[in-house]
Amino acid sequence: MTEEIFKGLKVVELANLISGPYCGQMMANLGAEVIKIEKPKVGDDSRSFGPFPNDTPHLERSGLFLCLNTNKLGMTLDITTHRGYEILLELLKKADIFIENNSPKLMDELRLDYKTLKKMNPGLIVTSITPFGQTGPLRDYKGEAINTAAMGGFSLTVGEPRRTPITAPLSLGHYQSGGMAALATTTALIARDKTGRGQHIDVSELDTWAGAVTGQLISAYVFKGMKKTRSGYRTSGSVYPTVILPCKDGYVWLVAIMGFQWKRFLEIMGGGKIPDWYANDPRFKDRREMAIKYAEELDNRIVPWLKEHTKEEFFAIARENHLPFTPVQDIGDVINEEHFKERPFFIDVEHPDTGTLRYPGAPFRLSETPWKIKDHAPL
Repeated sequence: MTEEIFKGLKVVELANLISGPYCGQMMANLGAEVIKIEKPKVGDDSRSFGPFPNDTPHLERSGLFLCLNTNKLGMTLDITTHRGYEILLELLKKADIFIENNSPKLMDELRLDYKTLKKMNPGLIVTSITPFGQTGPLRDYKGEAINTAAMGGFSLTVGEPRRTPITAPLSLGHYQSGGMAALATTTALIARDKTGRGQHIDVSELDTWAGAVTGQLISAYVFKGMKKTRSGYRTSGSVYPTVILPCKDGYVWLVAIMGFQWKRFLEIMGGGKIPDWYANDPRFKDRREMAIKYAEELDNRIVPWLKEHTKEEFFAIARENHLPFTPVQDIGDVINEEHFKERPFFIDVEHPDTGTLRYPGAPFRLSETPWKIKDHAPL
């Protein structure tokens, strides 16, 4: 293995909560020197969000902060003061990358806009992550993941069809935009190697929803006038079954797109033959029509068999018969999943205040320039 791919790169991170810190973490875990700038006394807002050991809030023990800021160096700085501003500029003069997720209006007021920074350091790559981007009528509006998911068309597709739309869980939009920002920053580094010039990266969380997640839905609307709505615990527009159903100790996901998969599952349920209730019913000839008209009736036929089996038993049967069915795992299942252990995915990191904690590992694997967690988040 060679050394870390971003070793030698200097990154300054003036970012809060999730999107910017996640981008910075990807840089840091690939070897970049990332200096995280925090507000004096209170630090990054994620320090107050938790979760906390024993549910006791503490600025050094937030699981969210610790997870998003591994391998970074820390500095507290009041950039609204003359001295704080000057120190930040000195850091940026020597930096390769500047990651921030503040409002464009605030960056203009702080004299940290790209035009100003480019004059000082023409090779600087400035990565800005905001809810609505650097241009457009919503440029200076604040927003959360719930806002961008709703405006980007995603929320309307999530939840039960007879109930109110719900938002994407677990700050998905923030992580998604942070990941896109890391990709864009890497692209800008390649461009700088060729041109010698930095550039301004404008990552709009709203754009990432409208493009990366709901792009297929937009195409369906443009080409066919189709508007996808909520389908709850099943996938709409497909054949039966593509559905989540209860089993003995939780839930399982059944998806049998191919006819032979559905036939094999019916045989398993019928003890070696297709059950009479299915074989003798003329309504069950067209699986797409089944999904539209008879899905709940078929669910009720399948659930009694599923409730005789645990998630683990069901998954074993599925693997043995080459069926693409899986258990719906809770977080305890995920942490104890043998597949993750064998790779391994989760990593134990020692922290002076919290002791050893288990962190998610790399979202990707590089064979020659590995992603590493070498140090805990800054104190």
